[in-house]
Amino acid sequence: MNASIAILLTFLAQSFGHLDKHRSFITPVLTIRQDQSAGTISVFRSDELLLTQNVKSDIRPYIHPIVAPDGNGTLTEYSPSHHKHQTGLYWGLKKVNGRDYFMNWKGDYWRNVSARVISERGSLVKWQTVYNLLNDKGIAILTETQTWSMQESNGKFLLDLEWRGEANARVTMEKFYVGGLFLRMPWHEGIDGEAINADGKRNSEAEGQRARWLDVGIRIDGRDDKAHIAILDHPQNPDSPTAWRVDNELGVGPSRQILGDWNIEAGKSEIFRYRLIVYTGDFREDTINGIWKQFAAK
Repeated sequence: MNASIAILLTFLAQSFGHLDKHRSFITPVLTIRQDQSAGTISVFRSDELLLTQNVKSDIRPYIHPIVAPDGNGTLTEYSPSHHKHQTGLYWGLKKVNGRDYFMNWKGDYWRNVSARVISERGSLVKWQTVYNLLNDKGIAILTETQTWSMQESNGKFLLDLEWRGEANARVTMEKFYVGGLFLRMPWHEGIDGEAINADGKRNSEAEGQRARWLDVGIRIDGRDDKAHIAILDHPQNPDSPTAWRVDNELGVGPSRQILGDWNIEAGKSEIFRYRLIVYTGDFREDTINGIWKQFAAK
């Protein structure tokens, strides 16, 4: 082998090693695996589990775990002792015709209709769940369809949700301090964590306040930096910019119910769209604003 070929091969090896180390330089291929018996839809990068959507027959749909993009740490928590009803990342409305689907997450309130994979493999993967919300007689008053997509971009996960609620009877969601999409990240007393909204309000200052987005960063076990999940409100959502729930343990979620009562007439639908950014390292307001602008233009 002559010297010039050896140099070229060394350069190529170093370059591809650099690309592998810094995944932001390549477009990762994601794959979905659905396990009907376990009631799961899981997203993988090669054989590395990134996220699991749980679709049990008698429990409302929820996402847990969500793993950090670099593979170090789980960013969601399922049913912690301080909030047993909080199940990772989920949708739960309060006071729907007087009935509470946020605190109650089992089969007397929820019924699985279907769960399917829409796009199984590629730079973007997509899946969908359909559930009925039951009244106290076991009759479906609202059918919700959650359509999720996931991609990796510049070392971050982008997780998009379209939530569609179709009313089988007229439903009223009463004014309350929480209700809708909600995120539970791991929390314990004394943890280094902070919620920041698009207007710079932090923690309890952001509670009940309207904002385009809200970021939660927590220093989870095993990391030297913070793991973050930012939730972005789409400007076409009803009453956008939305108000936000920020509880004392940094559980967060956008909620139209904070702003007042809202209704869906029988036979009609309502749609909400959100994007989540899953990342690690420093909080970067400019980066989140840039991603929000891209999302808002869709």
